[in-house]
Amino acid sequence: MSELLHFTTTDADRSATEPLRDDIRLLGGLLGDVIREHEGERVFGLVEDARVKAFGVRRQEVDRASFGGTLTGLSTRDALHVIRAFSHFALLANIAEDLHRERRRAAHVAAGEDPQDGSLAATFRKLAGAHIDGDTAAERLAGATVVPVITAHPTETRRRTVFEAQSHIKRLMRERTRMQLDPSEDAENMRQIKLWVLTLWQTALIRLSKITITDEIDAGLRWYDAAFFEVMPTLNAELRDAFAALLPGAGIADEPVLQAGSWIGGDRDGNPNVTGDVVAYATRRAAETALDHYLDELDKLQTSLSLSRRMAPVTDELLTLAQHAADAGDARDDEPYRQALSYVHDRLMETHGVVVGADAGDPGAAGAAGPAGAVGAGQGGEADDPYVAYATPEEFLADLDVIDASLRSTSDDLIADDRLATLREAVRTFGFHLYGLDLRQNSETHEATIAELFAWAGVCDDYAALDEDARVELLTAELANNRPLAGPNATFSETTTKELAITAAAAHAVRTFGEKAVPNHVISMCTSVSDMLETAVLLKEAGLLTVTPEGPRCSVNIVPLFETIEDLQVSATTLRAALAVPAYRALVDSKAPPADTHCAQMHPGSPARKGGGLQEVMLGYSDSNKDGGYMAANWALYRAELDLVEVAEEAGIRLRLFHGRGGTVGRGGGPSYDAILAQPPGAVRGSLRLTEQGEIIAAKYAEPKLATRNLEALVSATIESSLLDVEGLEPSEVEDAYAAMDEIAALAREAYGDLVHRTDGFVDYFKTSTPVAEIGELNIGSRPSSRKPTSSIADLRAIPWVMSWSLCRVMLPGWYGTGTALERWIGDDDARLAQLRGYVERWPFFRSVISNMAQVMAKSDLGLAAEYAELVEDADLRARVFDKIRDEHARTLAMYEKITGHDDLLWDNAALKRSVFNRFPYLEPLNHLQVELLRRYRAGDDDPQLKRGILLTMNGLATALRNSG
Repeated sequence: MSELLHFTTTDADRSATEPLRDDIRLLGGLLGDVIREHEGERVFGLVEDARVKAFGVRRQEVDRASFGGTLTGLSTRDALHVIRAFSHFALLANIAEDLHRERRRAAHVAAGEDPQDGSLAATFRKLAGAHIDGDTAAERLAGATVVPVITAHPTETRRRTVFEAQSHIKRLMRERTRMQLDPSEDAENMRQIKLWVLTLWQTALIRLSKITITDEIDAGLRWYDAAFFEVMPTLNAELRDAFAALLPGAGIADEPVLQAGSWIGGDRDGNPNVTGDVVAYATRRAAETALDHYLDELDKLQTSLSLSRRMAPVTDELLTLAQHAADAGDARDDEPYRQALSYVHDRLMETHGVVVGADAGDPGAAGAAGPAGAVGAGQGGEADDPYVAYATPEEFLADLDVIDASLRSTSDDLIADDRLATLREAVRTFGFHLYGLDLRQNSETHEATIAELFAWAGVCDDYAALDEDARVELLTAELANNRPLAGPNATFSETTTKELAITAAAAHAVRTFGEKAVPNHVISMCTSVSDMLETAVLLKEAGLLTVTPEGPRCSVNIVPLFETIEDLQVSATTLRAALAVPAYRALVDSKAPPADTHCAQMHPGSPARKGGGLQEVMLGYSDSNKDGGYMAANWALYRAELDLVEVAEEAGIRLRLFHGRGGTVGRGGGPSYDAILAQPPGAVRGSLRLTEQGEIIAAKYAEPKLATRNLEALVSATIESSLLDVEGLEPSEVEDAYAAMDEIAALAREAYGDLVHRTDGFVDYFKTSTPVAEIGELNIGSRPSSRKPTSSIADLRAIPWVMSWSLCRVMLPGWYGTGTALERWIGDDDARLAQLRGYVERWPFFRSVISNMAQVMAKSDLGLAAEYAELVEDADLRARVFDKIRDEHARTLAMYEKITGHDDLLWDNAALKRSVFNRFPYLEPLNHLQVELLRRYRAGDDDPQLKRGILLTMNGLATALRNSG
C-alpha cells in the first residue's frame, strides 16, 4: 500500500461508516459459515487465519514476509480454497460498499443539503444562477448527444450467473435497511441471503471455455433490461422538462440526448472473429431486444389500462384504433384502451416478424427490407391491411401518442405519465435499432482492401506504391461516381472478401433498421487523408455512400481515430487537409444535425455556422498512454482537442469528440464528471461519446440506481462544459500554463521512454514479472491480446498492458514518468512550484490529472510488486528495472505532496479512501498466492488445478480492484 495513504478516522467518520462495517461483517460471516459447512473446519481455519493475518498486515501488526511464507507452503488444493474465499470476500465487500453509497446519498437528500455535483438538479441550479441566454444555449446545445458506447473488449471476468446472485443479495440487504422486519421475517431474510452466498460459493467464477463474439453481444445486451430501458428514457424526459422550465421555447433537448452505442460485433480491429454474419447478428439481436421490450410493456399496459368507456370517455382517434383490433365488438368493447393496445401489439408483432425473422439477418436475402429507414416497409400485408408492420418507429409512436392524447383529454394525466410515458420515451430513445453499432477497422486493412479492389477494377495496378497526393487524387475521382468496383464474379483474398461482407452486412442493417443502426465507421491508426477517403470508397462499394448532383452523401460518419502521441500531434493537420478535399467536405456538410434547423427556426437571431456539417473525431487514450506515458498522453490529448476545435471553428463545422476511455486511469479512466469538465474550452459543445468497458460497465450500469447516477454525471458535465465557464484559468495565464505543460509532458515522455522503450531487457522483465502471458487464457474476451503475433509492446493491446501492471500492483501506466517530469521542471524554483500549486487549485485539467494519478498510486503497493519482481531470474535485469520503478514511485509521491500540500493521496476522495481501507486486505492473500502459483506453473508443474488457481487470482484481484484494465 502506498506510503501516502493515511487512515486516521474521527468519531463522525466511524459513526457514518458503521453500517458499512456491519454489512461487511454480516456478509463475511455468512460466507464463513458456508465455507465451514461445505469445506470443513480445516479449510475454514486456513481461510480465517489468512483473513486475520491479512488485516494484521494492514494494521502493521503482522510481518508481510512471514504471512506470505505461510501461504507459499500451501498445497495447490488448499491454495484454491483460499483464493476462492478471498475472491468472494471481495465480491461481497463490493455489494456492501455499493449499498453504503446508496445510504449516504439518501441521508444527504433527507438532510436537505444542496444537490451533489454530477446530478441534473445541481447542474440546473448552476444554470439558473448563471442566467444563461436561451439563444446561446440553443446554439451550443443544438444536436446535443451523449452516448456511452459499450465496447467489444471487456476485462469483466464475472459470469452472468454471478451478477444475478449479487443482485439477489443486494435486494435482500436493502430489505434489511428499509423495512422493519419482525423476528421471523429477519430469519427468512438471513436464510435467503445465505442461500445466495452458498449459490455463489458453488458457482464457477470463471468460464471454462473462451467467450465467443456472440456471447459478448448477448452479454452487452443485458444492460438494457438491467437498467438502460428504465433509466435512459426517464433521464431524457427529465432533461427535456428541465430545459423547458428554465428556457421556455428554446427547444433544447426536444430530441433524446442520451442514446445508446456499441462496438460489440462491429469492432474488427485486430479481431478476426468479427464477420459479416456477426454484424448481422449484432444488429438483429439489438432490434429483437428493443421490440421484445416494447411488446412486454404493451402486455403490461393492456393489463393495467382497464378503463371503461362508460367511466372514461375517449377520443375518436382512440376509438378508430380500438376498432381495428381483432377482438373489436366482443365483450371487451367497453374497454377501448385495451382494444387499442391489442391492435398496436399485433402490429408490433408483425414488425417483429419482419425485422428479426428468419431472413432478417441475411444480408443477401432478397426483399428482406424496404427502403433506408423504413423498417418492414411493404412487408406483412397489403397497403390497406390494418395489421401491416410498422414501417418506422415513428409510426409506432404515433399510435401510442393517440392513446396518450385520449387519456389526457379526460384529465387522466397521472395514468398517461406512468408506464405509457416511459414506453413512448423508450421508443424515442431506442427506436427499432436499440443502439448504434459502430464499425471499426485498422487503416492498414483498409489500404490493402482498396488496393485489391482497384487492381481488380483496373483503376490502379499498384495502389500501395502511390504517394499520398496520388492516392488522394485517385480516391477523390472514385467518389465522383456511383460505379461499383467489384462485380458479382469478382474474387479477392480472404481479408478483402471479409471486409466487403462486413460493410454489406452494415448496409443491410441500415436498410432494415434505419440509419441509426450503423451510424459511424471508426478508422484505427488514422494518419492521413487517404485513410479517411479509403473508408469512404469502401462505404460507397457497400451502397452506404451515394453520389448526388450536390456531391457524395453517406449515412455513416467517417471517424478518424488518432491514437499515438505523434498522431494526436498532427490530428488537426490531418483533419484540415481532409476538409480541404471538396468531396470529403461535402460529406461533412451533409451531416448537419437536424436540431440546427429547428434552432434556427426557433431563434432566427442565433449565431449561424457556415456549412453546419458534423465531423466526429475519436481520441485514443489507451495507445497514447502505452506509447508515451500518463502525463504525456493526457497533455497530447488536451492539445489535440484544442487544435481540433480551432480547425472546426475555421471550417465552420461542428466537432464531436469520441473519447476512447478505458476503465483504469492508465487507459483514460477516472471519474467521468471531472474528466468531462477538464476538457479544453469548446471541446464538448453539447455532444459527447465515450467508451465504457470491462468491469466498469457493471460498476456503472448493473442496476437502475447506479445507471441513473452515472448517466446523470455524463449529461450534467456535458451541459456544464457547454454552457458554463469551467476552464478555471484566467486568459492572461493560459499561454504560460500551456507552455509549462508542453515542457512537463516532454520531460515525462522522456522519463517513461527511458524505462519502457530504451531499457535493455524491459520487455522480458514485463513478461516475466507480470501475468501478461497468462491473461490471454482468462477467457474474458473474444479478441487476441495482441494485434500481431509479436513480442513488441507497441503491438500488445492496451488492456493486457494495463491489467498486467494492475495485478502485480505496480500500476505503472497511471503514473510513471510524472515524478521525474515535475521534479526537473520545478528544480529549485519556488515560483514554478507556486505556479503548479495554483494550477491544482484552479485548473480542472491539471487538478484532474494529478487527482487521478493519486488514485492509481493509492492502489499500488511496491512491497507486493517486489514479490512479482522475484519471478525474474536474471538478478541484474530485475535490479535494473525494478530499482527504476521503485525510485520513480518514491519521487512521484514526493512531488505529489510538494505540489498539493497534502501528505495523503486520497485527501480529496473519502469514498475511495474508505473503499481502499476496507477492500485491500482481501487483495493481500490473492497477490501472494498469484506469485506462488505463477512460480510453480512456470517451473513446469502440470497440475491442471494450478492454471485454474492463477486464473482465479486474476478474477479475484480484478473484482477487488474494480478497475483493473
